Parts: sequence; structure tokens; C-alpha cells
Amino acid sequence: MAERAQVAAASERNLPGVPAGTDLVEWYFEQGWTDGLPVVPPTRDKVDAMVAALGGEPQYVECKVPPRHGSLTREVLAINLVMAGCKVEYAPVVRAALLALTTKAFNLNGVQATTHMAGPLLIVNGPVARAIGMNGGCNAFGSGNRANATIGRAIRLVLLNVGGAWPGELDKSTLGHPGKYTYCVAENDEHSPWAPYHVEKGFAPEDSTVFVIAAEPPHSVTNHVADDPEGILDSICSAMSTIAHNNAVSSGHCAVVIGPEHARTIAAKGWTRHDVRSYLWMNAWNLFSELTFNHRYGKIYNRNLPKHYRREPDSRIPVVPSVDHIHLFVIGGEAGRFSAFIPGWGHMTAPVLRSIEGTTGKAPVCVDGTCYL
Repeated sequence: MAERAQVAAASERNLPGVPAGTDLVEWYFEQGWTDGLPVVPPTRDKVDAMVAALGGEPQYVECKVPPRHGSLTREVLAINLVMAGCKVEYAPVVRAALLALTTKAFNLNGVQATTHMAGPLLIVNGPVARAIGMNGGCNAFGSGNRANATIGRAIRLVLLNVGGAWPGELDKSTLGHPGKYTYCVAENDEHSPWAPYHVEKGFAPEDSTVFVIAAEPPHSVTNHVADDPEGILDSICSAMSTIAHNNAVSSGHCAVVIGPEHARTIAAKGWTRHDVRSYLWMNAWNLFSELTFNHRYGKIYNRNLPKHYRREPDSRIPVVPSVDHIHLFVIGGEAGRFSAFIPGWGHMTAPVLRSIEGTTGKAPVCVDGTCYL
């Protein structure tokens, strides 16, 4: 695959096998190197500029990408960055995300090959998100922002071209979801009443980080009437408390997005990030009898749930095992009383938070989402 990518980068020079006058975009489709959308031809000049942004040494292997465990050299990464339409300043973000995705804890091999619909969600925090123009505001999960769209798409192209997770071959997802084209946002820390997510986790405000989680699409939460934290959060708990998503039956991690208007209402009553996560954890649950369909199809134990859960009809089964399994972000436009629940893949994966190269990695003491220098 690396050799094929290098051919793609040099094809404008009419290498053997690429006839003069070839429509390169159509040729890339024929080679199966795209995600189904047209790609930017990776000319040598563009690829060289990307390699330079990554630190040079084009043959340096950044990581191995499952399930093929292909070698992601800086040149191959650069080629996929160009094809996705990235600017050179996006390169460190994409690299950090891929290094996070290929850590053992994330289990990218499982995420790439599962029949479930989960795909990697990337959330960027810190000054770099603003510097490169990422969107954490209006329509953050939607269209219209080059950085969000192309960073997420570059990751997907690497997962396809280097990882080999082509649908129907190694990617066995029954349904998939649109985020498997691109699933990348920034946190809206400018309009958040709380410290940013990465600061809550111990990084300094001036640090920049990537957070990756295997996730379903966002599930909208609407509440236009509540003027207190409990009312808003009860709506989110309602979205979380179903038996249809993987967290309900396989535990693990999830993400919750609080829209800025909801966040302001909650924070105005003195509630912290930790208060919000604690409330959600305590009040988002299902009865074991519901998860097992009252044993209508035979006795069910469900080994995917933690062993210490009581498996009795009236037992309350938390959606996730602990407060720390709920990852809370403030994302979205200033107006609109909407939030979202983003289910994870289950206990088979763990999210990863990683600094972007060039940041200090040092942090103040963080307590309850508030920093004390």
C-alpha cells in the first residue's frame, strides 16, 4: 500500500502504468484509493510540503495501522493529507490523532473490523483549534468547515489506504454511519462556562490536545423549557437510558455534548462539570429485566457487563460503569437549547487523550474542572 501511495504522489510525472493525459481523479477512483469522494491529486510539491510540516524524513514510520498493520510513513501520511484537502498546518493534528488511535487501549483493530457502526470521533482542544480555524460552534458536527472536514477525512483515508479497512473486506460494519467519512470537531471553549476538557484532565490551557473515542453518531437532546440543571440533564439521561446502544449492553465509555445555552443555564446554578457528569451517571440506567427482555429468549447473564453488577430483574444497570466513563464537552452554537448524547462502542475500547507535538504537556492542578495555578 505504501508503494501504491508513492505512485499516486508521482503520477503527474507519467510513471509507467499511468498513461500521459490520464484523468488522475478518475484514476484514483479506479485504484480504490478514495473514500468514495474525489481527492486532491498529491503532486510532489504538495507532498514535500506536508512531509516538511511533519518534520522531514519521509520514510520515518509514525505507526502501524490495523487491521492490515500497514506502515504509516511520513510520506504516506503526507499523501493522504493532500488527497483529503488538508492545509499543511493541519498535519500535526492528524498525526497526533493517528498516534492516539493506534495505541493499544483504543483497539483500532476491533473498531475497524467490527459489525457495529462505531467510528473514531476526534475532538481537538487548545490554541491549535483556533489557530487552524476549526469549528466548535454552529453546525460543528456538520458541513462547511475545511479544517474539521479535511482533518477527519485524512484520518479516514489513512484507515482505508494504510489500515486496509475497506467496506465488505476488513470493515464488516453492518450499517456504518456518516461520521465514517469525517468525524472531527473542536470544543467551543470560548463560550463554555467551564474549563476545557483537556484542562479538566490535567493539561495546561496553552496546551493543545486530541481526544479520540469510538462512537456512534450524536443523538440529539432537545429541552426548550427547563431553567434548572436537573430538567436539562433529565432529558440527557432519557436519551442515555435506552437498551438499544452499545453502552447499555456492553458498558464502556461515552461522550456527552452540552450546547452552550444549556451549559450557561446549568452553570448559572453553580453546577460544575463534575456535578453534571455525576448527575448523569447516577440517573442514566436501565433495569436488568429490560436489558434481558425478561429472559423471553432464555436465561441471559450478559458477560459484557461488569461482574459486580447485580443481575436481578429490578437491578439498576448504569449506562456506564463510573463518572469517569462520561466524557463531557461544550460544543455548538450560542443559541439553541440542544445537547447530544454520543454512545461509544462498549468495553472493547478506551478513549485516548494525547497532546499535540510542540505543546508543553505541563499542567496546573485541576479540581472539578477548575484550575488552580
